[in-house]
Amino acid sequence: MSAIKGKNTKPELLVRKFLFSRGFRYRLNHPRLPGHPDIVLRKYRTVIFVNGCFWHGHQGCKYFVLPKSNVEFWQNKIERNRVRDVEEQRQLASMGWHCITIWECQLKPKVRQQTLNSLEYTLNHIFLSDRCVKQYQVVEESCKVAES
Repeated sequence: MSAIKGKNTKPELLVRKFLFSRGFRYRLNHPRLPGHPDIVLRKYRTVIFVNGCFWHGHQGCKYFVLPKSNVEFWQNKIERNRVRDVEEQRQLASMGWHCITIWECQLKPKVRQQTLNSLEYTLNHIFLSDRCVKQYQVVEESCKVAES
């Protein structure tokens, strides 16, 4: 298992190339954030995890099949990964970060473009909604100051 890559995987590179071509700028594997997310978009307060279907136990996916040998070991390992993923996302959310998970099967050629377009739409929506909330708070605070 030490030969299995954890960074710069093909699915991750696909997402990174798409984001960069659309003008999104990001950082990789930020060491101060829980879980060291694959992609960090600070401007959008968003992290993206690009998960392999097997290693993270994607339910209902044809690419997630437990091996026939040493079944108990693999069940425990994948369950620990799932629990860890949920806890890391909970910590990030409590810190005010948006979490997006992209599965390996969503980047297969037949559905890739739809997934990436959806990702772009989501990031733009997050940016606009956060910006709107901040502007609303500034206007609200300036109204309170003017009333005093």
